[in-house]
Amino acid sequence: MTDLAAFAAENGIKYFMISFTDLFGGQRAKLVPAQAIADMQEDGAGFAGFATWLDMTPAHPDMLAVPDPETVIQLPWKPEVAWVAANPVMEGKEVEQAPRNVLRKLVAEAAELGLNVKTGIEAEFFLLTPEGDKISDPADTAEKPCYDQQAVMRRYDVIAEVCDYMLDLGWGPYQNDHEDANGQFEMNWEFDDALITADRHSFFKFMVKSVAEKHGLRATFMPKPVEGLTGNGCHAHISVWDLEGKTNAFATDKGTGPTGELGLSEQGAHFLGGIMKHAEALAALTNPTVNSYKRINAPRTMSGASWAPNTVTWTGNNRTHMVRVPGPGRFELRLPDGAANPYLLQAVIIAAGLSGIASKADPGPRYDIDMYAEGHTVTDAPKLPLNLLDAIRWFDEDAELKAKLGNDFSASYVKMKMQEWTSFVSHFSQWERENTLDI
Repeated sequence: MTDLAAFAAENGIKYFMISFTDLFGGQRAKLVPAQAIADMQEDGAGFAGFATWLDMTPAHPDMLAVPDPETVIQLPWKPEVAWVAANPVMEGKEVEQAPRNVLRKLVAEAAELGLNVKTGIEAEFFLLTPEGDKISDPADTAEKPCYDQQAVMRRYDVIAEVCDYMLDLGWGPYQNDHEDANGQFEMNWEFDDALITADRHSFFKFMVKSVAEKHGLRATFMPKPVEGLTGNGCHAHISVWDLEGKTNAFATDKGTGPTGELGLSEQGAHFLGGIMKHAEALAALTNPTVNSYKRINAPRTMSGASWAPNTVTWTGNNRTHMVRVPGPGRFELRLPDGAANPYLLQAVIIAAGLSGIASKADPGPRYDIDMYAEGHTVTDAPKLPLNLLDAIRWFDEDAELKAKLGNDFSASYVKMKMQEWTSFVSHFSQWERENTLDI
């Protein structure tokens, strides 16, 4: 196990950021001097859970965030500081609602079945002005800006700096591009174990925001920050391996039927079946904000497509469906957006998939049509939730998925998200003033 005090001495670390992620995806940290890290590594840094988005009260005892030393990262842009992911505990017991703990429990449950879920994510983001009210590049106005080489080079300083850091960290970044919306970018790195991907996803968001601020810009992963433009997705690529990581447990070249033809084994089909079975409920975690539903239920954007699903369907190598199976032994879930909690995103994928394996869930019919042009012809596939309230209700009614994620976590999540929805609907908006003042 990595000794954090020795790591500090060897790398010139002055401070550690002991970091955990709350239910709403907020990243919380204590800045701890290196001289104090030995005690913190053993006992954890103290937090008042109620002061974050966790289901706690001021009467709860201290919550201690115990660092996982194997996650330590020296900040490439501020080398005297190191970041380390932490697991919240309270009175000697793990906090069951803490997102990283939820994911760790499900990783262990998959391991008991001899399975190791590996994932990669495509985290999209916008680079805006510091106020966050407009795209930072006034020349980025093309109707179809995806892969625009001039636009990506105008933001070379930010993109290259982040990519250089990922190279130095050994993440294996392999491509960066200007995405489908003006001001939007995507950066990809190699897939890995679900917990490693979640930790890297969490750090990536922190890193991109920090580097953008350094360059006088503001980065946002908000699902739909600019009306009329394609939103920020966070597509997840999923494969399942044996515990040694050498054999893809879901790959087959002998299958028959709609999944086997695409190289997905019977067990892989059941995992996919779990995703399809719980799709409306898992949207509460993959698309967790009010703004999320402006992306997955969006009208056609300026580029000509929203690139987001609104119906629970799957296909082969076709980007107009909620799930596509682009090759043997893996599939892509296109539902999640940039607001997804890095840990809960991975957790709900594993929970739904393991549920599908346990119940031998059928993924249903495969559709190979263009859903944007011909989706109206599919009349028997479920529709995704229209708003956050519908998603929360779907999730709350899905006892099987809630049990897989943990009933304590699920109860807290529903409670906190209902409070968020109530706060939203009690807000008096400018739209109401403009459209109903004179009624």
